[in-house]
Amino acid sequence: MQDTEHKPAIVIAADAGLAQFLGVRVANLAYADLPADAVRWARVGVLDTVGVTLAGAIEPCATILSQALSSAHGPSVVFGTAEKRHPLDAALINGTASHALDFDDCNNTLGGHPSVPILPALFALADEAGASGADFVTAYVAGFEVETKLAMSVHFHHYTKGWHPTSTLGVFGAAAACAKLMGLDASGIATALALAASGSSGIKANFGTMTKPMHVGRCAREGLLAARLARAGFTANGKDVFEHPQGFFEVYNGRGNYDPMRTREAWSDPLDILEPGIAIKQYPCCGSTHPAVDCAIDIAQTHRIAADEIATVEVWIHARRLQHTNRPHPLSGLDAKFSLQYVVSRALIDGFVALEHFEGDAFRDPRVAKLLPRVQVAAYDDRQFDPTNHFAGEVVVTTRDGRRLKARVDQPLGRTSANPLPHDRLRKKFELCAARVLGQGAIAAAGDAIERIETLADVREITRHLGA
Repeated sequence: MQDTEHKPAIVIAADAGLAQFLGVRVANLAYADLPADAVRWARVGVLDTVGVTLAGAIEPCATILSQALSSAHGPSVVFGTAEKRHPLDAALINGTASHALDFDDCNNTLGGHPSVPILPALFALADEAGASGADFVTAYVAGFEVETKLAMSVHFHHYTKGWHPTSTLGVFGAAAACAKLMGLDASGIATALALAASGSSGIKANFGTMTKPMHVGRCAREGLLAARLARAGFTANGKDVFEHPQGFFEVYNGRGNYDPMRTREAWSDPLDILEPGIAIKQYPCCGSTHPAVDCAIDIAQTHRIAADEIATVEVWIHARRLQHTNRPHPLSGLDAKFSLQYVVSRALIDGFVALEHFEGDAFRDPRVAKLLPRVQVAAYDDRQFDPTNHFAGEVVVTTRDGRRLKARVDQPLGRTSANPLPHDRLRKKFELCAARVLGQGAIAAAGDAIERIETLADVREITRHLGA
């Protein structure tokens, strides 16, 4: 952190609950504290999230949700449309759109998607009240730190139990970020977190349906609502909402399956946006499948094999990630995003995986349907990869003439800040996503504004370009 040697020590009462601890930490975080790399990664997260939200704006989950809500006019832009709505509705719609394509960024600590719970809520709030780019970035980093460091206290039990951490933990990131942007003090932020605890939801049983992206929309809305209520004087248990016998940890994880001290001890050491950082997706499907997709594309592009030449395909990923991606018979485009068998088949047949592979009836492609039964998936063991590595993958294709074509990766490109996606690919992804709803002039203007977000006097310099 910058200039910390000249700052007074932050005093937190010895008996402070975790919500109070986080409230103090978030309230005291200043833009001047952020390392330059944290600001740079914030720009990356904003650019990627705005792009995938624009791309998702025309997906049925976003348009149906928008139609089901009141059409009352408000100050907040609904991305990719000519509409402006109440901030809570805009956060819900844009949050859903941001996750509609499963193309949004990931984070290893969270075990999910860190930016989409936060940024749709922050943009809706900034459209209403205005905010400088520096304050916006600070709030984003604060919310990112809250949700990821909370994840350290509950994982991996929380993840494997069936909760969707992007929403169950992301709601705390959204609440903290919005409370920070509103200028709430430590007590107000703790209250917002306590309110968010009662808005935490999302189960993996709904993966592969429109409800999964709506998890994100709901947690963005709940986080913003929590901050608004806390500012208005609404009460909640900001003292021990996490540790209470019937609080978040006991109810969501159960006795013996959490450790609150991990959140306290790891706070900003380093900031999670720095390490492990933001994972940028190259493919619009579940991130758990990406190691195998990388391998399959490598094989396809190196050997140029035809689907009819393939006898069998063997795929290995981590057991925790196989649990929700072993879907040999996807029943829809959304379901196909979580089908390891489908995305590997696509990668082998086409040499890439793109948005059009999940649109309409593309999941029924006869070429893919013919290959699917030949794809065998399994969890890798300690002989294949280090047991602490949860993001590796291996694919072996056996051809009808007996050749065995192999590829393996320790982690997908872009998975951590140590293995980043090159900036030109990130910008190209943003432009391709935004082109689904915006003209080239608006795309360039929005992208350029995001690339200097920390210098903006008003973040609405970005959102004014995001309406259709």
